[in-house]
Amino acid sequence: MDIGGQSEQLGELSENKALYYYGRKGCREMGKLLETLHEIQVEEFDAAEKEAKNKGRGERCDLLRYLWLVSSRSENMVPDIWMQTKEVVWYRGLFLIRSMKIEVLELLKSNYLQQKNIPKGVLALPLTLLVVVVLIPLIINLHESYSNLYYSGSLESIENFTCNIFSGNWVAYSEGPYYDNQNCPFITYKQNCFMHGRPDREFLNWRWKPDECELPLFDAKQFLKLVGGKSMAFVGDSIGRNQMESLLCLLNSVARPEDITDRYTLNDDKYFKWWFYARYNFTVAILWSPFLVKSSQKYLNDTSFSNAENLYVDEADEAWTTHIANFDYVIFSGGQWFFRPLTFYEKGRVVGCQKCHDLVTEPLNLYGYRNALRTAFRTVVNLKGFKGMVFLVTHSPNHFENGEWNKGGGCNRTMPMRKEESALVKPYGLEEFYESQVEEFIVAEKEGREKGLRFGLMNITGVMLMRPDGHPDKYGHNLDGNVNINDCVHWCMPGPVDTWNQFLLHFITIPI
Repeated sequence: MDIGGQSEQLGELSENKALYYYGRKGCREMGKLLETLHEIQVEEFDAAEKEAKNKGRGERCDLLRYLWLVSSRSENMVPDIWMQTKEVVWYRGLFLIRSMKIEVLELLKSNYLQQKNIPKGVLALPLTLLVVVVLIPLIINLHESYSNLYYSGSLESIENFTCNIFSGNWVAYSEGPYYDNQNCPFITYKQNCFMHGRPDREFLNWRWKPDECELPLFDAKQFLKLVGGKSMAFVGDSIGRNQMESLLCLLNSVARPEDITDRYTLNDDKYFKWWFYARYNFTVAILWSPFLVKSSQKYLNDTSFSNAENLYVDEADEAWTTHIANFDYVIFSGGQWFFRPLTFYEKGRVVGCQKCHDLVTEPLNLYGYRNALRTAFRTVVNLKGFKGMVFLVTHSPNHFENGEWNKGGGCNRTMPMRKEESALVKPYGLEEFYESQVEEFIVAEKEGREKGLRFGLMNITGVMLMRPDGHPDKYGHNLDGNVNINDCVHWCMPGPVDTWNQFLLHFITIPI
């Protein structure tokens, strides 16, 4: 399974998208400055031209005006000469112009200059003026105006921005975890592996290292400073809750939140939670919606997996749609619940099903998942008043070995895999879910961008495929309890799931 290869392709997509965003922001600032410079140039040129004509030098001024206008127009207006700027990256207020060239070859080769009796050497004057009068002041102005406000890193850190942070390996790290299970009160009982007797701690001594750059460690103070006055919602199933609780534990060394759930719901504080950091005016919530769309919710009373859940794949779940309009960050995750028997409804009628007759032999039908994800994205893109950033956390892999989840399968490894080794691992349905997510995300990101929304793909699938050692396994419950199902789906806390919030911090640090 080549999740790593697809991750590298997504890295290119993310880089191109980043160049687009930063180039777009930079071009807005460039446009403002160019308008001002152009006005000054026109005024000064008109004055000089008037003075020159009074002295009988009108023809030379006409020639200079022609060349100046040609060199300042777009390539669509004047195809023979244009200025082409490649890879202009806007990063925290600083323009990096990696390669800039002025294409005059076609004009020099054409007969136009000969027909007009214009010496080719005369091009040197307007082109030199273009560089001296426009480009150099522009770069200096931009640097002086914005570097003090935003830029505090090195050129190396700027180059790291274009790195694919999801392509790499886990490397040894002797410093250990950010927190332990005894000093964080937010860990769900079933993910508190050490409380249930997990004896090994070696799985905590690893950190994620991208191939071409460094991923900064999580900084709780920096995170809270960035999200001050904002709100963040995790929408999905217990995997999303796993990440949210990891975030609460990571922030716990700096600030302790207040549970304000009763302000929003009086009936269900098991699946829905709101936390508030008063000092930073920051709210974080988990909105339970395992299918993202409306369902019959049979799962609440039926854990046998034998009865089909009804999914209305064209109707987003009101459990989250009624809350997120004012959130600044919305983080979608999920997919684990789409392995069970499902009946798909669209426009009120049945359009298909999954595992309708045989739970074992019938293949997955991803029609339901694709359309549920599509409906969720379209809902948030078209949600009136929503101006936040949307993340998708790609599918979190399970690692059942020596049997299926309900037939004695477990995950008792104590070391990460290397990338090459994980490429041979093929969890049931993982590749299909992953491809569906990426394809739907690309479409949604394009639609959202057209409406001024920002999207981020947290591509954790290949990263976590290397961590079969990070699950609770049999340490997700009391060892003397009457439970014989091992947990190779969720993640121990502390553990590799904390890296997801390093990725999250990386995303929100980018000033898009």
